[in-house]
Order: sequence, then C-alpha cells, then structure tokens
Amino acid sequence: MSVEVTVEYLRKHALMLTTAESCTAGQIIALIAQVPGSGEVVECGYVVYSPEAKQRLLGVSAKTIANFNLTSVEVAREMALGALRDSPATVAIATTGLCGEEDVDGIPAGTVCFAWGFVVDGRTCIFALKERFFGDRQSMQHQAAHYALEMLPGFHKRAQDGESR
Repeated sequence: MSVEVTVEYLRKHALMLTTAESCTAGQIIALIAQVPGSGEVVECGYVVYSPEAKQRLLGVSAKTIANFNLTSVEVAREMALGALRDSPATVAIATTGLCGEEDVDGIPAGTVCFAWGFVVDGRTCIFALKERFFGDRQSMQHQAAHYALEMLPGFHKRAQDGESR
C-alpha cells in the first residue's frame, strides 16, 4: 500500500494523525508530507530519542522503561497514548527500536516496536507489535516508516469493530 493510499484513508475517515517517533526519526511524518494536501490529516509529530524526552513529552513511565527497555511494545504503547493525550489527533503511530547494525542489550539489530492508537467513539484503542527489518540504518528506518503507515487502516478497522490489544 502506498503512502498516498494511507493519506486518502485518513482523509476519507476524517482522521487526524500524530506520531511519536524514536527510531524512525520523523520519517513517518516526512513520508506523509510528500503527499499534496496531507497537511489536513496531520496534527503534529514528535521525535523523541532519549528516555527523558519520552517521559517529559509523552508521559512514558520510567518504571515501564526500566522494566521493559526502550525497545519494547510497552514503551511504544505509552508513547502512542501520550501523543494522543497531548493532541486533538484521533490516530497516533509510535515507533521505538534499533535501526542500526548492532544488537543492544540482547535485542537484535533491526527490531522495531510499533503502536497504533485510535480514539473511536470516545474510547482509546491501542494495538502494538514488534517487527524486525534488515539492511542499513536508513533502509530500516524507511521500511519501518512504510510499515507503520501500511498497517494503520487495518488496525483502524479493528478499533471500529471494538477490538483493542
């Protein structure tokens, strides 16, 4: 699925997007910004690398970071929730992971944790998962950013159906 298709999906469903990006370094927002007229579906984007920034700007718990590591679906979930809490957006995408060539703390290089958050009928639904990408840093960031956008419509449909995991 192309970025244009995701932007059209956001537009068609009157969704407003915010992102909380760590390892993708703003590439999700950058991809969307390449689509003419995409500004009407984007509220804001955060790029938060350090644990302190994740805590200060998005409300990620220090306990969550200590218990699960920065590269975890638990941290990604809290990043998405924080972005939604701080914004009138109705959709959030969060990424945290290792888009490098070295394993860190037993976590394989290329591991990216994602969370998609949706506000549907006054309730917040969060979906999170972990994937692994291969290649150099730039390639992994690009793959992860595209993956995050491609998965959005499917998770939104699940949220509309009342599901959340």
